[in-house]
Amino acid sequence: MILPDNASPDELEEIGFKYVKEGRVKEGLKLILRAARKYEEMRKNADAARLYRYIGDYIAKKTGTEKARPYLLKAAYLYIDLVEREIAKPDVDINALDDYTLNVLEVFASTGDTGLVKKYAMRFGNIYEELGSSLEEIREFKGAIRAYESAFQYYKMGESESDLKRVASKLIDLYGNLAESRINAGDIKGAADSFYELSKYIRATFGPDEHYIEMMETAAKNYEKASKLAYSEGDLDGTTANLVRAEYAYLLSGNVGRAKLVGINAIRILYQLVGNYRAEGDNKMLHKKLLELTEALIGVWKIEEAVAAYKETIELGAGLADRILVRVALLKSYISKKQEYPLLDIVDVVEFYVKRKRVARAYEILVKVLEKDRELEEINRKIYEAEGYY
Repeated sequence: MILPDNASPDELEEIGFKYVKEGRVKEGLKLILRAARKYEEMRKNADAARLYRYIGDYIAKKTGTEKARPYLLKAAYLYIDLVEREIAKPDVDINALDDYTLNVLEVFASTGDTGLVKKYAMRFGNIYEELGSSLEEIREFKGAIRAYESAFQYYKMGESESDLKRVASKLIDLYGNLAESRINAGDIKGAADSFYELSKYIRATFGPDEHYIEMMETAAKNYEKASKLAYSEGDLDGTTANLVRAEYAYLLSGNVGRAKLVGINAIRILYQLVGNYRAEGDNKMLHKKLLELTEALIGVWKIEEAVAAYKETIELGAGLADRILVRVALLKSYISKKQEYPLLDIVDVVEFYVKRKRVARAYEILVKVLEKDRELEEINRKIYEAEGYY
């Protein structure tokens, strides 16, 4: 099919992707490139950048980075332009900003330009910190936290310890105030979430010392309190969800004995719920509770039982987020078992990417870490087998 010169970029893109899917790759990529250039002429830089990145990623997978580099760099600089345009707006769309900044850094990482990764990580860290300050001034605390969390991760990429600790201090204040307000409002589970997040930034500032341990244990106690409240109201789903959260918070605080007791209690109720939902044919809730059961079993290091529960979860259908959840549980449990607290930095990065809906990137980082340790690699192989990979 020969498309006219005045064909719209949408038409070119649609047929280009169709050709690639059918195996007519060279023709397909040419049409996608035409579409990208037309989008660029129309100042539709988000669409142009998306297509240039697609072409670059495709070529990189097939032939390596060298031939892909021009397309990837073109995408990166278009995304940088989009960042500049977004921050010039009176009301910044933080979802769009997240997408643009993460694309820039991912592209530079893929081309091996570590200097550019650090340079733009610092630039973006400054942007997000300024945005966080502006939101904090107008008492938009939820938005401020989100912006500061991005600044924190970008300063970490830029390897700036002073900037990292300054933003961590702001997050400690905000999460501390949020925890207090949630306790006063009777939102125990919400308070526990705040204490859990707060502990991350205490660890970033002081290391895994007694302050970190105390705060993580406070999170655990509040999750446990929330589970008891749910139980008193006859809400077994809420009971188990909070018990599993308490189990892992206790593990990360070093209170392994309490974590085991809480975990065993969660497992007992979860087996009951799984049986109930299986009998009722409620596959949505069965999937949810099997996933929780998998987590709870990993937390007490009953790996074979966990893999069996996870296999049933997979048979009901599981997305990438579920695969990440199970592996994060494994990594957290391993960190507690071996007291390998520096690995919590990896957990933080993975959880950040999941929050920003970059699950593919989160999964990639996680699997690389698991593959570096013999024991974790062996367990991850069993998880792969449950997922149908051999």
